[in-house]
Amino acid sequence: MDKTSLEKLRLGIFVIVGTTLLVVAAYLIGNRQNMFGNTFTIHAVFKNVNGLEKGNNVRYSGIGVGTVKDIVMENDSTINVVMSIQENMIKHIKNNAIATIGSDGLVGSMIVNIVPGGGSGSGIKSGDQIVSYSRIGAEDMMSTLNVTSENAALLTADLLKVTAALTKGEGTLGRLLNDTAMAKNLEQTILNLKLTSAKANNTIEEVNRFVNAANSENSVVGVLLRDSLAGLEIKQIIHNLESASYRMENLTVNLDSVVSGISEGEGALNYLAKDTILVQRLEATMKSIEEGTARFNENMEAFKHNFLTRGYYKKMAKEEQKKAKKEQKKD
Repeated sequence: MDKTSLEKLRLGIFVIVGTTLLVVAAYLIGNRQNMFGNTFTIHAVFKNVNGLEKGNNVRYSGIGVGTVKDIVMENDSTINVVMSIQENMIKHIKNNAIATIGSDGLVGSMIVNIVPGGGSGSGIKSGDQIVSYSRIGAEDMMSTLNVTSENAALLTADLLKVTAALTKGEGTLGRLLNDTAMAKNLEQTILNLKLTSAKANNTIEEVNRFVNAANSENSVVGVLLRDSLAGLEIKQIIHNLESASYRMENLTVNLDSVVSGISEGEGALNYLAKDTILVQRLEATMKSIEEGTARFNENMEAFKHNFLTRGYYKKMAKEEQKKAKKEQKKD
């Protein structure tokens, strides 16, 4: 009888302890899943949830603030994730927050990370939708790496072909690598190009000096470029030159006609040019005129020194000296 009572007592204690542990576990799990606290819901739309399930954690700036309440497949490219968030976080989360799906560690379960958005935003309300950002999944990364690996293999094969062709001296680069004469010619060509470039730079500097000189206000070119009156004068000079050229052309034609007439025996010039007797007579006449002029000068000089007229000439000389002195004083 005592033994049966002891077993019943032990069984009762075990049931009480088990029930207590079950209640505590249920409370802890429910508290973790926000089953016993006040919450509000928000949702975000993703194209791929990357294995996210109901009950996964939701974190805001790295702090656990709720759980995934539901995942609804709306269409083939839209998945609506409903999140249950602790009510005391409603004043911290803004409507410009961004939701992303990540993993809890390297091999942990998937979670929803909410980060603050840029700029200022208004407070969030229950039922609001926030912006989502879908990260590249591991499968997508592996697919991309596979394509990249295949492209790298093809690129390596092409590089091997190019290297083999260069080694054999095929193509322009192969000839340059193996033909020393061509390499020297190319080097000389580059040197010539450098010299030509240097000469071109010198020419450009000279042109710049000329342009700077032309821009100077004191230069002839600068005056011609800026002074409209000088430009008009240049035009007038060119017009006068054209007129003078036209008159000289006419004069040349007339001279040609005169010379032609002389050469054909027409006019007095032809007579003077061909009659030697007349020329001799003209020379004698000119000689007589020169001798008469010399004698006239001697007579005039003697007339100046004559006692009857020398007073008059002295008076004239004095008046000329007075005029010269007055002009000197005026100057």
